Amino acid sequence: MPIDVGSGAVREGGSRGRTQFGGVGQRMDPRRRIPASHNEMRPGIAEIGRARTLFTALPKEIGEGFRPYVAPLAKAIVREIQGVVPEYAQPLDTAFGVYFTRGIEHAILQPLNNIRDDGEDGVDSWSQYFRLLGKLEFAAGRGLESLQTAYRVGGRVAWRHFAEFGKRLDVQVDLLCLCAEAIFAYVDDLSKLSIEGYTIAQEREVGTLARRRRRLLELLLADTPASPQAIGDLADSARWDVPEWVTLIALEPSSDELAQDPAQPFGEVLANVDGSTPCMLVPDEPADPAGLAAELRGRRAAIGPKVRLGDAARSLRWARQAIDLVQRGVLPDRPLTRCAEHLTTLWLLSDEFLVRQIGAHCLAPLGELTVKQRARLSETLLVWLQSRGSARELADRLGVHPQTVRYRMNKLEQLFGDRLNDPEDRLTMEIALRAETLLARST
Repeated sequence: MPIDVGSGAVREGGSRGRTQFGGVGQRMDPRRRIPASHNEMRPGIAEIGRARTLFTALPKEIGEGFRPYVAPLAKAIVREIQGVVPEYAQPLDTAFGVYFTRGIEHAILQPLNNIRDDGEDGVDSWSQYFRLLGKLEFAAGRGLESLQTAYRVGGRVAWRHFAEFGKRLDVQVDLLCLCAEAIFAYVDDLSKLSIEGYTIAQEREVGTLARRRRRLLELLLADTPASPQAIGDLADSARWDVPEWVTLIALEPSSDELAQDPAQPFGEVLANVDGSTPCMLVPDEPADPAGLAAELRGRRAAIGPKVRLGDAARSLRWARQAIDLVQRGVLPDRPLTRCAEHLTTLWLLSDEFLVRQIGAHCLAPLGELTVKQRARLSETLLVWLQSRGSARELADRLGVHPQTVRYRMNKLEQLFGDRLNDPEDRLTMEIALRAETLLARST
């Protein structure tokens, strides 16, 4: 029963209903039909691909009889692909052209081999070939759209030619339908293989870039700064534009992995979110701090001061100090802490041993008091040093009676004497008292 496939079919020579298969005159049985169920096919073939399962169900005569049409079909596919996909409209006498045409011929011959041989010989080689095409697309800097379009175009052209071939042989409609199903399933299989190859190449490059960027971050944060040449060379290989200004962000350590790639979760950010001292380096400064906090999924973070690239390690040191103070309750517990808003506190507590020594020295007169007495006089002294106000003003700030303030100030004059009139002593005492107040919040 002939099938009208339209004017798009190719009409090579050959007599209708009869052809030469392998040099021996044979006639295909037009009553040959597809198996009643795919369960009749050889077990295990479906694991290789649906298209292969379908092709092996076709009569071997079809595969052998179509081989003389491979070259004309390949040329037709090349012409149509180059007319539809601009990226492939390149001269065929180049290395690209040779590989391009060879790939199309390979794509045609493989299903014919499936028809002839229902075993699994050669499956790995042709699978690797089409995975390689995906890898080459990635290497060329293209997405997969062009290759997938080419597969679809090739499938349509192949079907037109195959339909014309079957028409000459008066092939049953159900058998031709099986051919069509096999061809378009084959297109799907090729696309999947190339996607797999593309993904493999992409993951390898991502892994390579991640390692290079991790090493770059280590160089930028090293105690002994690397040379500008070394940083520039590694930055080039890591595809990272070296900025003049950077901001460092310290992250709270966490046993939970981020949903993003831990080596490069935020685009141009250099990051190491693993281990006990996770951090990120942001070119210039974070454009969306609130969005950044959301990406951290509950992990506290501290944004260090914006600095030149050579001072990146210093910015990170202050950011880590801020994280520590947040964890201890000295600074407010927020998802994202800005060091710029707490510079005085960070400075006061940058060396706790030294600041405690300062307090022990300049506040020694308070040492003989009870805990409650010391707390009340320390509070009153700090408020007085900060405001130098009257007894009534101090009372309002402390929430006590003015007479209580007068009593306390008399006691402080007895303890410190003329030191309360010395500017340097007053500054030292204020520093010590403020640091003492901050440290008292520590949990």
